[in-house]
Amino acid sequence: MRIEYDIKLGFKDVMIRPKRSTLKSRSEVSLERSFKFLHSPHVYTGVPIIAANMDTVGTFEMARALSEQGLFTAIHKHYSLNDWSVFSSTLPDNAKDLIAVSTGISKDDSKKLASIIENNSYLKYICIDVANGYSEHFAHFVRDTRSKYPDCVIIAGNVVTGEMVEELLLSGADVVKVGIGPGSVCTTRVKTGVGYPQLSAIIECADAAHGIGGQIISDGGCATPGDVAKAFGGGADFVMLGGMLAGHTESGGEIIEKQGKPYRKFYGMSSSTAMNKHVGGVAEYRASEGKTVEIPFKGEVKNTLQEILGGLRSTCTYVGAQRLKDLTKCTTFIRVNEQENRVYTE
Repeated sequence: MRIEYDIKLGFKDVMIRPKRSTLKSRSEVSLERSFKFLHSPHVYTGVPIIAANMDTVGTFEMARALSEQGLFTAIHKHYSLNDWSVFSSTLPDNAKDLIAVSTGISKDDSKKLASIIENNSYLKYICIDVANGYSEHFAHFVRDTRSKYPDCVIIAGNVVTGEMVEELLLSGADVVKVGIGPGSVCTTRVKTGVGYPQLSAIIECADAAHGIGGQIISDGGCATPGDVAKAFGGGADFVMLGGMLAGHTESGGEIIEKQGKPYRKFYGMSSSTAMNKHVGGVAEYRASEGKTVEIPFKGEVKNTLQEILGGLRSTCTYVGAQRLKDLTKCTTFIRVNEQENRVYTE
């Protein structure tokens, strides 16, 4: 047993210090980025915000809506081959570079992935997703996937420490997903005692990844547009959103009515709700590590996107970053004990 005494920080522990800026308007800020990858020859161009591969977020409908503004979607892994065929037949060409197919690491997952890619040859991104990215089997699966799909961009996660980011990148991943426990419907930290404050995880993992030519995705913990800005400021190349994109017209999840108002169910992919739906229940050797909540229906996602992208542009003007790419080097975090005057917050 050992103890690390260095303080680790989450988004609520800091704010971004403003600096002199030559920018006259938020409209001068470019949020588009381009990335070359460590292994894949593909080049990404877009706004590097990703809808999470949860079945209440990473839907085909969400992918269509987000692609219109250059945002990315990691499609959840529970669609059938026929679902993919129908979706692909109606997908605009400009959206085909802005989606990833998700997979687990079982033999059945591997077979299904192969069938989806064989029947949808435009797919260039694979998201290999497990809750715990620290197992040897996971690294071996990443290595095998790289050998089978040498030209695809491989996203792998989740981890929260620099040495495992390096391990996955050297095993064949191009982008590593960072985050254990910060999600709004994740209970891993409560059920297991395991986790890492998200901002510190981003800073440390980005440093490890960038040192060998890889990228990271900050996955989880963003509750406001300001948190998205802090994730990018901390060094994240991409930011993945779950709860902020849940509850919309384009989201999955059952619609229910309470006191005459519509709500939409949102749940973690390790929750009992998800496991009952997809694998017939919670296995006897494990516990549920996710919540099920009911979110007031938010309408079309384009309104939420305007808030997120507008807030991010505003952050850039406060620190003098004309491009999202420049935000990290323009960011100075200050430790705080309070963030918001909540006198009139319900």
